[in-house]
Order: sequence, then C-alpha cells, then structure tokens
Amino acid sequence: MHNARFVNRVVLVLTLSGILAGLAAHFLQIPDIADWAWAGATAAALIPLTLIVARTLYSGKLGVDVIALIAMAGSLVLGEYLAGAVIALMLSGGQVLEEYAASRARKELSALIGRTPRTVNRLDGDTVTTAPIEDVRPGDFLMVRPGEIVPVDGVVIGGSAVLDESALTGESKPVEHRDRDQVLSGTVNASQSPFKMRATVSAGESVYAGIIRLVGQAQSSKAPLVRMADRYAIFFLPLTLAVSAVAWIISGDPVRALAVLVVATPCPLILAVPVAIVSGLSRAARRGIIIKGGGALETLARGKILILDKTGTITKGEPLLSSVESFGDYDPDELLKLSASLDQVSPHVLARPIVKAAIERGLYLSFPEDAAEEFGSGISGTVNGKRVKLGRMDWVLSGTPPDPRADRLHRRSLLDGSSCIFISVDGVPAGALILDDPVRPDAPLTIRALKRVGFQRIVMLTGDHKDVALSVGAAIGIDKVLAERSPQEKVDAVLTERSEGVTIMVGDGINDAAALASADVGVAMGARGATASSEAADVVLIVDKLDRLIEAVSIARRSRSIAFESIAVGMGLSIAAMLAAAAGFLAPVTGAILQEVIDTIVILNALRALRDGKQRGRLDPEAARIGLQFRDEHEKLMPEVRRIRYVTDRLDTMPPETALKELRGIHTFLAERLLPHEKAEDAVVYPLVADIIGGEDPTATMSRAHIEISRLIKVFGNLLDGMPAEGPGPEDMREMRRILYGLYAILTLHFAQEEESYLALIEERMKSDKDAEG
Repeated sequence: MHNARFVNRVVLVLTLSGILAGLAAHFLQIPDIADWAWAGATAAALIPLTLIVARTLYSGKLGVDVIALIAMAGSLVLGEYLAGAVIALMLSGGQVLEEYAASRARKELSALIGRTPRTVNRLDGDTVTTAPIEDVRPGDFLMVRPGEIVPVDGVVIGGSAVLDESALTGESKPVEHRDRDQVLSGTVNASQSPFKMRATVSAGESVYAGIIRLVGQAQSSKAPLVRMADRYAIFFLPLTLAVSAVAWIISGDPVRALAVLVVATPCPLILAVPVAIVSGLSRAARRGIIIKGGGALETLARGKILILDKTGTITKGEPLLSSVESFGDYDPDELLKLSASLDQVSPHVLARPIVKAAIERGLYLSFPEDAAEEFGSGISGTVNGKRVKLGRMDWVLSGTPPDPRADRLHRRSLLDGSSCIFISVDGVPAGALILDDPVRPDAPLTIRALKRVGFQRIVMLTGDHKDVALSVGAAIGIDKVLAERSPQEKVDAVLTERSEGVTIMVGDGINDAAALASADVGVAMGARGATASSEAADVVLIVDKLDRLIEAVSIARRSRSIAFESIAVGMGLSIAAMLAAAAGFLAPVTGAILQEVIDTIVILNALRALRDGKQRGRLDPEAARIGLQFRDEHEKLMPEVRRIRYVTDRLDTMPPETALKELRGIHTFLAERLLPHEKAEDAVVYPLVADIIGGEDPTATMSRAHIEISRLIKVFGNLLDGMPAEGPGPEDMREMRRILYGLYAILTLHFAQEEESYLALIEERMKSDKDAEG
C-alpha cells in the first residue's frame, strides 16, 4: 500500500512536470519539445497502468481501467499528446485525491489505532517505573497521570478517577469512577491529578486491544460496492468502444473516437465508491460503532429483518431485587438474609443480585451448611440451624399443601414479566423474592425508530420463559416473539428468518455467538473486544446503548445510497460527455479537462457520507385528510371505552357467568376494534405529526402509550384464557379490576391528548398550507 502511494505521487509529479514543461515550450514556440514533454507525461502514467491492467486481465477480470489505457495509448498513436498528458494527470491526480479523501474518511479509525499506549507507569511499592505495556499482568498496580490513556482494564484503588470516555463511547461528558469501580482501557484521565489502579487483565485481553483488533479487520476488509466499478465494465467498456467506433465511422476522423474514449475514462467509478464506503466506516467509528469493513456496512444497509436477543440487549441483563414477599411471620429482611446466605455458594445468574441486595441493606450473611443445588430447580441448605429451600415454586413447595398466596404471586410475576424465587423454611412456605431485569429505557423508542428506517419485521429471540418474553415484547412493540430457545434453536431461527430477507441479529452474550455468525450481519451489543460475541459479529457497538443500532443502520444506508449516487452521477455525466464528443462538440483536450471536473464533483459528493444527512419531508395533503378521519373513529370508539368502566364497577354484583360474558365482550372490542385503530394511528397520524414538529421522534411518548395499551390488552387476554369455565373467582376479579381500570384511564387520557394536540396540529397545518397556496 505504501509503495503504491509512493508510485502514485511520483507519477503525479512527472505528469504535472511534463505538462508544465510542454506548455512552456508551446509558448516559446518550440512545438517538438512540447510534444515530447507531453508524450513523456503520458508514458509516465501509461507504464504503471499497463502493469495494473495486465494483472487484472491475468486474474480473469475485466476492469474499467482498460478504457483509460486505450485512451492514453490512442492519444500517443494519433499525436494528441496534450490530451494524453491531461488523462495521465487526471488518473494520477485522482488517485492521490482518493488517498487524501480516504485518509480523511479513515481519520477516526486511524485515531483509535494511533492512540494505543506503549508503556505503563507501574507501582513497585512507593517506586514508579516505566514498563512496556506487554509486561502488565493481572494484579499489577499502575498509576495513570493527568492526560494519560488508561493502558489496561482494571479497578480504581484508594481514591477516584474522572475519565474522558469519548474515544470509546462518543460521549464528551467526563465520567467519575470511585474506589473499586471498573475502568476501561482507552479512556483518558481527565482530572488534574493522577490515580492508582489495579490491572484485572493483561493488555492483550483489555477492551481497547480488542477494539484495535476489530478496527484492523474493518480497515483490511473490502466492500462488494468497491468492486462494483469492475462489474459495470461488462457493459460500460463495450458501450464506450461502440460509441467511439460509430463516431469514427460517421465522421471519418479517429480523433473524434479518441475524444469519446477520453471522456469515458471512468474515474468516478474507480474513486468515488471506496471513498463513500470508508467515510461511512469512519463516521460510525466516531460514534462508538466498529463496522468490520465495507461488506458488512453494505449488507447492514440492506437489512429487512431484525432479530434482537432479550437479556442484555432489550433488557439491561442485570436482574435487580424489586421486592421481598412474606407469607407468614417472617420479616422480609430475615427472608432476604436466609436466601442470600444460601445463595453465596450458588453459581446461578440470579444468585448474585440477591446477595448484592442483602449486602446493600447491611444484612449479616452466614455461611450455609450442606448446600446442594439442583440445576434448573433451586438450591437447599442449612442456614443458622434452619433448613432453607430456594428456587422454583413447584420444587420449593413440593410436598406442602397448596398455598393460594403462592399461586397468586406466581401468576402475577408471569404477567408482569418478572422472576419469582420461592422460599421455604423448615418445610413451610415462607415467601418469595421478586426480581426484575429492567427493559432498557430507550428500547421502545429504538424499536420505533428501527421500524422507521426500514425494517419490515422485528423479532425477539430468547431462551427465557414464554410468558416473560411475551410480556417484554408487548411492552416495547416487538412484532414477533420466539421464546424458550436453546443456542442451537436460536441458530435455526436465524436461518429461517434469513430465507425471507436480509437478516440482522443483535446479541451480547457467549450463547449468542453462533446466532450472530449465522445472520447476514451480526451485531455485538456492548461487546468488549475480546468476547466471543464480538469476534463472531460483523458490527460491534462499543457503547452499551441500544440506540446506537439506529445510528449504525442509518450511517450504513446513507453511505450505500451515496455510493450508488456517485456511480449514477459519474456514469451519467460520462455518457452525456461521450455523446457530445461523438457529435464533435468536445475535442480530446477539452474532454479530458471536463472529465477531471466530473471526477472532483463525484469524489466530493462521496465525502458527504462523513456528515449527517437528515432531511424533513413535506406534509402529504391526502395523508393529512385521512389522518383527520381518526377523529370520527374516536367518537365511535368512546362509548365502548366508557362501557369498560361501567362493567368494571359492577363486576362484584354480577353472577360469575354474566361477568365472564361481559369480560369476553370487552376483550373482543379491544382486540378486534381498538388495537387495529391504534396501529393505524401509528402508521398514518404519527408520521404526519412528526413531520410537522420535526426533531428526533417527537411522537415517542404518545406511541409509548400505544405499546402500553397493547400490553394491557394482552395481559387481559391471558387472564381470560386462564379463567375457569364457571366464571371469575374473587382473586380473578381483583386482577381484572386492576387491569381494566388501568386500561380505561389510559384510553380516556390518550384519546383526549390526541384530539387536543396531534389531530388539531394536523388540521392547523392543513389550513396554513391552504392559505399559503392561496
């Protein structure tokens, strides 16, 4: 690569010198010297180009470089030396311009590599020594001075650290880390004082080292679009030769044929596409998104089906203890203390948040005796002389009389999408621990935005329980939920989706690696460089934020669009110039200069991929008229919405059979009339409002209400499905009232907000547009 760059620059100097020397000789009226100078400039570019074309033909490929070769050779044969020299300058100058554009486009990728630390400040007692970064081992104590880069992953020791994490995350605000907090390599000490840290991994296993490896893969990869120029040669080369031959035959002048070849020299195809692709890679890197080459970027841009893992992708992946429920005389803190004491020896993923919650509450934990774990069921042992069992309801409460409190709690946890861990003490049901894996706050907004950028279907793929997965999917607007899937079944699901369109898979854990590798594009969520998921993925979101996926897709689609645009514009201008040259309106020299202008325009256009390209559309009058029709639908739906309140108020006074009939009628209305209405509003009304207001998803809060309405209707349906044929009992009545009162309140407020804000806004905009036309 460096040799090619040197050759390009030498050729540029020689051709430019030859042209200047020839022009000087021409003005001094020494035509022979001028012709020799221009011929020499042409030969300087023709020789390396001949070698390139020969290698291309030897490998069995036909590139568009052949046109430039024929044009320069023809200029020498026909004595059009200045035209040949201008073509030579165009090629060599274009190649150097491409190098400049690519280096600008790769700036962020190169910056990541260029700032890699080479040495560390190692603490040996009170002495600070400088050591190569390769010598760092886990457990070493290091000092990071102000402005220095954190060399390896580790934890802060004996103080605090304020770090600039923008190189990894794209966020400019410094982040404070306290004693024992984890710090990541590649961040910068932004405070005015040094801090001490202890390395937890070696340099090669650190986050930044993994990112550098990913960047290396991104820089060395080639995009299918980059090779598109050569694919176009299949028809562009014969077209060029045919037009030049016709021009020669009709005019009888071979110089006219040469003029056609000169303007057909396809520099826009050769130069602009890689510039657009690399610009997209660089812009993504600036936002903490590593795309492993142009191939991944181009495929990401074509994605139609998106598959999201649940745990760690849609949810935070860090379960939290939300409540402790006691069935008897036990104090909740005592139940938590017994549970956490037993869970100290459990490797289960839910054991850690239980132990953590107990420690945070200041509870003293005892070490359990006779602890035994049955994987998939629970753990048992003796804590302070008491026999404790912790785990699934059917396992913990086996052999004990049915407990309606446990059944009620278990059912509610399934409806809410939480995890319920039951506890028995000395064979008696004692209570339960409720743990939530919170959905990422930005998940609903991100799902909506991903649908807007063009994904036709969004699927959630998880190994979790079906009821929990359906609850999470309904809460954020997922189109399809695939639950209780093993890693192999996840792979099968990805392959099935791939058969219906270009599929993007997003995951974060080791168990997602195979599925990521099976997708057209695998995206590792918040991966730390050296993990199995990041190695298997084509795209790595360094920042643990789901909304960066929107940016990755948007950047990919914009870069691909600009690349195609560059091809279309470049070829269109070249074909127009060919026709003009064939008609005799362009001489070879003039054509060569024109082609140089075309090159510059197309390359500058390709560099637009470095910038954001957000545009606002115009309000469609017909769509606005249809949107206002939803006001009439509100009037038709509101009586049935009010009936929800009427029936709910009287449930206790109805016979069970009548109550069941009324509840089923309400569900039919909600599922068959209300839900289609809400979905249609999302598809018609909200895009109109977003266009009027502008900004990033201004209708997010209202659309979030649609998702919550859909979720409550689904929960309501699940309760009805599980209800006995004779009708609801007292516990069922309580759950029904809770859900139906919630639905009534949301629907009433939501309809009013739409009437007073969104529909009124569309009506006002339509009047404004009409007045402007008048």
